[in-house]
Amino acid sequence: MQATHVRVFKNDTHRIYHGEALEVLNSEIPDGSVDLIFADPPYNIGKRFVDFEDKWPSDAEYAKWCEKWLNACISKLKANGSLYIMTSTQCMPYLDIYLRDRLSILARIVWHYDSSGVQAKKKFGSMYEPILFCVKDEGNYTFNGADIKVEARTGATRKLIDYRKPQPTQYNTTKIPGNVWPFPRVRYRMPEYEEHPSQKPEALLERIIKVSSNPGDVILDPFSGTFTTGAVAKRLGRQSIGIERELQYIKIGLRRLGICSELDGELLKALDKSYVRRNSLSSRFTDNQQSLFEE
Repeated sequence: MQATHVRVFKNDTHRIYHGEALEVLNSEIPDGSVDLIFADPPYNIGKRFVDFEDKWPSDAEYAKWCEKWLNACISKLKANGSLYIMTSTQCMPYLDIYLRDRLSILARIVWHYDSSGVQAKKKFGSMYEPILFCVKDEGNYTFNGADIKVEARTGATRKLIDYRKPQPTQYNTTKIPGNVWPFPRVRYRMPEYEEHPSQKPEALLERIIKVSSNPGDVILDPFSGTFTTGAVAKRLGRQSIGIERELQYIKIGLRRLGICSELDGELLKALDKSYVRRNSLSSRFTDNQQSLFEE
């Protein structure tokens, strides 16, 4: 039975649900039907998402909320399914400890980025966000390592020789990435930029989807935001399910996934961005506002 306040948009391979994540997970998504989940919930750091401020009374209360939808996500995964989850550095320990008894945590990943806007002056500024990579069965899960190999500087650039082998040979020129992933944050002048306070880069989702799913698999994002997960899944030949509570972001998803070009009489258009020379704005914008215009 469809949830009371849920609106569904779909085509042959992609579905978008306008509603609360937990409600949609419990009422709309069958158990054991999803190959890969990427969960990027509000971080409990006070950001504004249209009419919602992501701030709980305490980290403990936030963790309790996360446990509810995490339980639902775990039940939706297939036996060989994988879960990637992001949250703030201060709240991730709560979720890490909670998930250890329910899934196998195979990696604790650091998404590292440069931050050239306003930085902290009396502490160390934040330059990364944590990601947990979990599976239901560590003996049976998808991991397409060959699809995400990167340059290995030891072999490709430095051309060092491994003398430990019976026949000394040069180190490999490519390798599976480690657990520190340097991807730039999404900036205003990037083609993928949408109006959202915490948009994740397509390159980050591409790595996750390539390595932990196969063409035709079902990818679920319970906090879809700008629907980057769905857009990348579409490009890579996967199916996607996206859940989002804010109508403003639903419109972005409908456009990016090509589900419809109009909603309730409104034409769904990409953001009309104007580019101006940054040096002409130096006296008119704060450092934080200027950072939006950086490449």
